[in-house]
Amino acid sequence: MANHKSAKKRIRQTEKRRTNNRWKTTRVRTQVKALRGLIEEGKKDEALKLLPVVQGLMDKLAKSSAMKKASAGRKVSRLAAQVSRLS
Repeated sequence: MANHKSAKKRIRQTEKRRTNNRWKTTRVRTQVKALRGLIEEGKKDEALKLLPVVQGLMDKLAKSSAMKKASAGRKVSRLAAQVSRLS
């Protein structure tokens, strides 16, 4: 257990950041699953509507320290390619 005031504050900050990052990451993961489900079903119109939402969430996640920018870009790029391949 922390004994110094600054260490106690650091514990509080870390916990707050961890819960925020976890909530945001879970939200993105849920939307990505929904988009992948639409891709598997071949519903291009609905997937095209959901893609910008997923992209925005990924960008917000990358803007904070919850995900690296390169990872977000790579994942969005791959999802966009999958959507564009739909007929």
